[in-house]
Formats: sequence, structure tokens, C-alpha cells
Amino acid sequence: MKKLINDPEDFVDEVIDGLLLAHPDRLKAASDDRRALVRADAPVAGHVGIVTGGGSGHLPTFLGYVGSGLCSGVAVGNVFSSPSSEQMYDATKAVDGGAGVLYLYGNYGGDVFNFDLAADMADLDGIETKTVLVTDDALSAPPDRRSDRRGVAGLLFAYKVAGAAAERGDDLATVAELAQRAVDSTRTVGVGLSPTILPAAGKPTFELADGEMEIGIGIHGEPGQHRGPLEPADQVADRMLDVIVEDLKLTAGDRVAVLVNGLGATPLEELYLLYRRVHTRLADIGVDIHRRYVGEYATSLEMAGASVTVMRLDDDLTELLDAPASSPFFQQ
Repeated sequence: MKKLINDPEDFVDEVIDGLLLAHPDRLKAASDDRRALVRADAPVAGHVGIVTGGGSGHLPTFLGYVGSGLCSGVAVGNVFSSPSSEQMYDATKAVDGGAGVLYLYGNYGGDVFNFDLAADMADLDGIETKTVLVTDDALSAPPDRRSDRRGVAGLLFAYKVAGAAAERGDDLATVAELAQRAVDSTRTVGVGLSPTILPAAGKPTFELADGEMEIGIGIHGEPGQHRGPLEPADQVADRMLDVIVEDLKLTAGDRVAVLVNGLGATPLEELYLLYRRVHTRLADIGVDIHRRYVGEYATSLEMAGASVTVMRLDDDLTELLDAPASSPFFQQ
């Protein structure tokens, strides 16, 4: 294992130290253990707060999307581990501006359990909360069990839509409805080329033979739906996009946003090769790409691979996606 780290047990806390030192004008700690971070201007009076959270190891997700027009706060867990309910509640209290708080995060068991406990604590303190789970990973469960799917890179679109709605002053019910609409309109499929190594464990999270790829792999190394020889970039893009087009029922005249995301160790050049194919395929179908994002938006430490995310847009989602937003890792 070759990593630029100190003591593996200190990894997450030292990363947070670095972020707070690098971005004091954008982020501040909301708890003594610094595992709850919020916007530097939090709370924003009269505006809905948005709290997300999850395990470390996925930068910019989750804590990279705390900022104007995005999330208000985040609870930070250890690598690939859920934050505690207390850390989630600390973030909730710190972003509550009197209009309620939306919990917006990926559909993972530990996160769901702890956010539900945090919601109970908030309720006792008179803070209204609503929850929207992001479930964009199209190959993690079949269409008839879509509510069981994991949340992956599509989190970005949910953050962007909900954050813009909160920023303009929408109430909690409206922000939650728009976030859910974004989730319902978004699908992601990923491909893994090599595993990641957890700092504390010092060994790969899964095994993949030389020359193999895995379609549908999760951002923690969860098993996918197809493992086989590595194929040319166009064929890999086709495999991912075919699932998305079918699952979203995309047809001519649809307007979409597209995200081609790197999982941590894939060069930008290769991501643009994938985007090239995705763009051409969607154009052939007659689908209009309104916005496009290429880069690392939801990673898995140094895992090699990529994902493709598509969100079908309506007029409301388009307006919110186009709104300004700013965080240490995202600028629009």
C-alpha cells in the first residue's frame, strides 16, 4: 500500500483539519469533534437547511458540496462508515434557520438508521425535518425495487436542485418535493477497473483480475451485474448508457443533464472518451443535453473506473440546475 498518509487512525480527522484550514471562509466546524461541518454563514435565517452525510473516502461527496446553493451541513463518518446520529444532529442544529431541515443522502442502511435517530432528536427540540433518499444506482436493484437502490454520483444533481430551491426561499415541503423529483429523474451506472485500499485495513476492498472490468459496481466495491474482459471505451459507455436509457425510458425530445464521473484514479482523458460516446448516442436518439459535467464528483479513494449519470429535466429542474452554486469543490 502506497498512500500519502500519517497514522491511518487519524486519516479522516487530519483531512478535515486540512479542509477547514484551506477554506475558513466557506466551512466551519459545528461540533467539538469537527465531524459536523456547515457553511461558514450557517444558519441562514428563514431558509431551509439541507444536511447530508456519509462515510469518508468519496470526495467531493459528501462534504465537498456544503456551500451556497448546495447543502448547508454535513456529518462526516470514518472511511466508508456512517457518521453517528449525534454528529448528524449537531449539523442539524447548526443549520436550522427556523424553516426546517431536509435530510438528503444516499440510501445506505447505517446512514438511514442514524439519520432517523437524528430526526427524532430534532423533533424533540422542535426542529422539523424531512428526508429524501438518493437512489440513482440503476444496477443495484431492479426497477420494481427502485427504492432499494443505492445513492451514488446522482447525489450531485439532488444537492444542486434542493440547494437552489432552499437558496431562493422555498419552504421545506417544496424543497423536499423538488429533491425527490430530481432523484426520481436520475439514473447512474458505474464500471470498476481496480479496487481501492482502505487506509486502516491496508488491503483492497475487492479483487478484480488484470484485464477485467465490472459493470454496476458500487462506490464501496459492492458487486456489480457483469464481470468480464475489459472492453473498448465506446462499448463500456454503451453498456452503461443502455441501462440508463431503458430505465429512464428516454425518447426523442427529452432534455437531460449528463455527468461522467471518475471514481478516483481514472484520467480525465478517459472520462472525456466516455462522454464523447454518451453524447453521440444521446444525440442519435434525439435527446437534448442541456448541461454536462465531466470530472471527479463522487469517488472511492483510488478506485479506477467511472460512472455515467443522466437526469431527465423538466422546466423546474432545469431552472434549479442552472442556478448559481459555490463550494470548495463546485462552482457554477
